[in-house]
Amino acid sequence: MNLKFGMSPISWSNDDLPELGGETSLETCLRETRLAGFTGTETGGKFPKDAASLKKVLKEHDLKLVSGWYSGQLLSISAEQEIENIKPQLELFRDLGAAVLVYGETFETVQNVRNAPLCNKPTLPEADFVAYGERLTKVAQYCASEGVPLSFHHHMGTGVETERELDLVMQNTGDAVGLLVDTGHLVFGGGDLLGVVDRYGHRINHVHTKDIRQDIMAGVDRTKDSFLDCVLRGIFTVPGDGMIDYGRFMQALADKNYEGWVIVEAEQDPAKANPYEYACMGYKALQKAALNAGYSIVD
Repeated sequence: MNLKFGMSPISWSNDDLPELGGETSLETCLRETRLAGFTGTETGGKFPKDAASLKKVLKEHDLKLVSGWYSGQLLSISAEQEIENIKPQLELFRDLGAAVLVYGETFETVQNVRNAPLCNKPTLPEADFVAYGERLTKVAQYCASEGVPLSFHHHMGTGVETERELDLVMQNTGDAVGLLVDTGHLVFGGGDLLGVVDRYGHRINHVHTKDIRQDIMAGVDRTKDSFLDCVLRGIFTVPGDGMIDYGRFMQALADKNYEGWVIVEAEQDPAKANPYEYACMGYKALQKAALNAGYSIVD
C-alpha cells in the first residue's frame, strides 16, 4: 500500500488569522515544504487562483496540487446553488489534477471569529441531517462527475464538529461523499479517532494530520475560549509532538486499506514554532508510523 505526504501552507500562514505568518511569502512556504521532504501541497490564500499561474509556481518547487479548502454553505442554500458556487474552484482543481476537493460546512461557523466561544458553534437538529445529506450527496456526485471527488471535513466551530454530527453526515449521505479524517479536529472535538476510522474506513479519501497538546486542551473553557484563542495558545502541533498515537492511527488506516495523500498541518504561531523545523518533525514521525504499518511512501 502506498501513501504520499503533503504539507498544508497553514503551518506557515493562517488564512483565518492573517496576523499569523502573514509576512511569510508563498515562495518560502513552498520551498521549505519540498525541502522537508513533502511532494504535495494544499492551496491557501496566498496561492494564485488561475490554472496557468498555479501550475507554474508548483512546478518551480516540484510539488503536486493535492487539494484545498472550500467553504460550503449547504445549510443555507440549495444543492444547485452550491454547484454553481463551487465550479470555479472545482475546475481549477480538475485542470491541475488535484486528488480531492475539501468541503467544509461554514454556514454560521465560529471557526474564524476571535470573540465567539466554541459553545456558540451552529447546531443542526438531528432530523435536519436527512435533507442536508441529500444536498451534500448531489454536490459530491457533481464533483465526482468532473473528476475531483469531494472530501467532507469535520471542523471545530462548525455545524459538524462532534463525532455524533459526523456520524449523522455519514449516515445520511451516499458514497460519493468521501470523508476527510482530521486527527486534530476529531480529538479536540471529543471524538474517538480509531472508532471513526473503523466505521468509515471505506469512505476515507483524504487525511489531515496534526497533534494535540494535552495540557492546552485540558485548560480550554468552551464557554469563553474561541477556536482561534486555542490556536494561539498552541493547542495544535505536528504529529509526534502531542498526545495522539500515530502508530495506532496509521495501522488503523492500513487495516482499512487506505491509500492516498496524508497532509501534515500545524496551525501554530510561526513566531513560536519554526514552520520548517516542525515540518521536518512531522514528516519523520509520520514516516516512521507509516512504514511500521506496512506502507510505502511514494516520492
